[in-house]
Amino acid sequence: MKEVIELYGYEFRWLNALDLLIVIFLIIQLYRLLKGSLAFNIFVGLLMVYITYFLVRWLQMPILTNILQNFINVGIIAIIIIFQPEIRKFLLVLGKKTPLSKDSFLSKLFLPDKFKSYKEEENIINEIIVAISRMQATRTGALIVIATTYRLKFDSASSINIDGNVSSKLIESIFEKHSPLHDGALIIVGNKILAAKVILPVSENPNLPTRIGLRHRSAVGITEHSDNLAIIVSEERGSVSYAQDGDLIQDVSLEDLKVKLYEVLIDGYA
Repeated sequence: MKEVIELYGYEFRWLNALDLLIVIFLIIQLYRLLKGSLAFNIFVGLLMVYITYFLVRWLQMPILTNILQNFINVGIIAIIIIFQPEIRKFLLVLGKKTPLSKDSFLSKLFLPDKFKSYKEEENIINEIIVAISRMQATRTGALIVIATTYRLKFDSASSINIDGNVSSKLIESIFEKHSPLHDGALIIVGNKILAAKVILPVSENPNLPTRIGLRHRSAVGITEHSDNLAIIVSEERGSVSYAQDGDLIQDVSLEDLKVKLYEVLIDGYA
């Protein structure tokens, strides 16, 4: 059987079909990654430029082909600059799926984490839940970010270093309404409260509910390009929400939140 097919003067092989399927798969993944963000409109515009380029090249229009070719050559650098956060998130997600990632079969087979005791993590979860339940009862606004594999980058000039053990009393005192550390986010890394009064990037996702405040938008913003978990206690309604992977889950129960904390702090390493 002949493996090469002549199509409009071009040689078409089965590898070309595989090439096309891979490109379609990558475009779908990029769509899912950018959906709901302002960068999505830029992505659509660039995609239209590429489609136009292939069309005018196929129609043998040399002037437009050269113009678009030069635009595309320069556009590669522009894409890296514009989509730097999205590229970082894509690589982060891709890294989780590698054979040696913590969630992979090989990692679970060869690493001794499955024999590890998680008493420290369970204690941290309980301390967080106790603090949130009390702040929910008193309608004390709070924003807690739990960093996992991604080292947080934040404005150190405006934040206050804490470097203290995770405890419900310390969390409550930080977010107490008259505390100077009340505004901003609290960052937990490992078994330590790293910093408080942290200013986070605000999400520009137009699909977020219009009634949500700055805390919720900041929670979504810090999780759009990282694998962190952000927990929010609403000062107005006393409700509890969390953000993960750029998605906002509102009005969750303490039981559901505890399950999510177990998933992030324990199941993610088991």
